[in-house]
This record gives sequence, structure tokens and C-alpha cells, in this order.
Amino acid sequence: MKHLAAPSLGMAPARGIHYLRGMRVPVILGIETSCDETAAAIVTGDRTVLAERLLSQLGEHAPYGGVVPEIAARAHLQHLDRLIAETMAAAKLEFRDLTAIAATGGPGLIGGVMVGVMTAKAIAAVHKLPFLAVNHLEGHALSPRLAGDVPFPYLLLLVSGGHCQLLAVEGVGRYVRLGGTVDDAAGEAFDKVAKMLGLGYPGGPAVERAASRGVPGRFRLPRPMKGRAGADFSFAGLKTAVRQAIAALPGGRAAPQDAADLCRDFQDAVADIVGDRVRHALARFRREWPDGRTLVVAGGVAANAALRTVLDGAAREASLAFAAPPLRYCTDNAAMIAWAGIERLALGQRDGLDFAPRPRWPLAEALPGAAA
Repeated sequence: MKHLAAPSLGMAPARGIHYLRGMRVPVILGIETSCDETAAAIVTGDRTVLAERLLSQLGEHAPYGGVVPEIAARAHLQHLDRLIAETMAAAKLEFRDLTAIAATGGPGLIGGVMVGVMTAKAIAAVHKLPFLAVNHLEGHALSPRLAGDVPFPYLLLLVSGGHCQLLAVEGVGRYVRLGGTVDDAAGEAFDKVAKMLGLGYPGGPAVERAASRGVPGRFRLPRPMKGRAGADFSFAGLKTAVRQAIAALPGGRAAPQDAADLCRDFQDAVADIVGDRVRHALARFRREWPDGRTLVVAGGVAANAALRTVLDGAAREASLAFAAPPLRYCTDNAAMIAWAGIERLALGQRDGLDFAPRPRWPLAEALPGAAA
């Protein structure tokens, strides 16, 4: 990923056009406020991140063991304007230099989504810029293309705190769902296991750190859905098995090594389940999309090293390339929102200022104008 300062050419760029290495490319401000990260980023059409700012709210939510929607919305409202101003200043750009404004339009915590959308609409209206309401899931789905030229079609594993699904990505706004979770998302399971073991929030990194100190094979944990036809997931039973394992320990509590061993076996079980489900999806993907060349993973749980190793192996078995965003772009960020805006703008798409933020927005409805 390139991170370059805006070039100084001794002249202001034409409105909406950024000159970089002699090329005319679009430049878009992206805004992300769907959950507990307040973020702004400026990205150009040649995959350059000119500037970005991100404010994590972990400290505000950690005492509650999860995200509190009201606290998240207030934090977005308090900090977003400042972060946008800092991002514009770092890129040495003014609003008149932008091609468009992109903001997460959903899905997400509706209070936070509204803050980002209304801010983006205001900027677009005042400066007469196109406005793009980006599906947050599409931001994740297209994020590997920000890091490099990943051609369509590709098989996507979207795995995060709220989502776990496998999709064939045929193009921008064109997604075919091959499988998804029937209960909990993988990231939610990580968070709940961390909470049960008193490891803190967010759970994914905490469980991964503890697992690195664990001895494998001590706890016999189930692999729900493994071996079944199709590509659906289930993690609720695995989460329950962890709770039962804790209850069976002396005093019903996990000592530090108990917690490490349990995290190791839990993480191994998740990787085993995901690997099996992905292999099933790969078989179908190779049959129905023979031109596909890449397995892609995106979303917060994509940062897990054990999971990446399993996915890389599955891709190699299927003679496909494996692609994942840089770790900083696995979790929620504004650069992926700006990039999704660039991809949509290149197809002539834009949204009206009457767009209504959406708490739910399946990827199958990611096309502009899809019914709510």
C-alpha cells in the first residue's frame, strides 16, 4: 500500500482532478462511522492513500464488554468534523479539489451511520460534489483491490464481528451468496469467548494473543457444520462448548494457562471450520466461475494469522491466488469506503441527497437504488 503526500506542482489542480505522476485521477474523501471507529481518508484512483485519520473508541466501550450504540454515536458526532479537517490538511487539499464524497450508508449502528451520512451530504451539497452512499460490506468486499489489482470474479470470505459469509464477487454491486452463518458470526464468537475468559474487548486480538501461549489438543471442541454439503457456517455450538469447558474446570474458572489452552483449541476449531466451509465454496466457485483466479478474505477477523494460514493453504490446493488487505485495512476504516466510492464513480454511479441511512443492507442489495 502506498502512502504518499500530495505532490506540490506550484498550481492548484483542476476541480475534482488530482494530478499524480502526470496522470489525471479522481480523488475521493471517504467517511466511516458504522460502528465504533470514527474515520476519514482521502484516496485517489491509482490506489494512493493521500491521508487518513482514525479514532478508536475502544476505551469508551471496553468497560461494557462490547459496543454501546449511544456512546458510539455521540463519539462520532463529537470527533468526525475534526478528523475530516485533519485529513484534508494532511493531504494539502481543499474540498474544491475533491471529485466526490463517499460515506458508509449502512449496514451498521444507525445512530453512527446517520452522523457520517449527514456530514457527507452537507459537504457534498455545499461544495456541489457527487455523494456516494457506500454499503459497508461492499467496502470490505472491494478492499483487497485497494491494495492491488485483484481481477473479477473472485471468491470472497467476509468474516467480521457481525458477518460471516462466502460470496462470488462478479463485479461492483454484483454478488452471489454461496453460504453464510446460520447463527453467530465468527467475530462475535471470538468476542464472547474473550468475555467468558475475562480477556477484555475486542475479543479477536485478545484470544489470538492468549492462543499463542496455549498448548493444542487439551480441550475437545466441536466443529459444527464441518463436512456438510454447502458452505454455511455455525459457531453457536462451539461457543457453548467453550462455556461448558470453563464450567468443568476447578471452581468453574479458567486459570491463565487454562485460558491460553482453551483459546488455542477454540481458535484451531474456528480455523478448521472455516477451512472446511471455504473448500466447499471453492469447489462450486471453480465450477461456476472458471475464470476466477483468487480467494479473498476481508473483514476484522481476516487479521487473524491462523485463519490466514488456513485460507492460503485452501487457495493453493485449488490452484488459486490468495489475497487479503493489509492488516490495518481489515478492520473498519475510511480508505476502503473511499475506494468503493472510486469503483462506483468509475461506473457512473452516484446517490441522491435523499438517501436514507440503512441499519440493514445485504450485499445482494448493494446496487444503487436497491429497495430498503
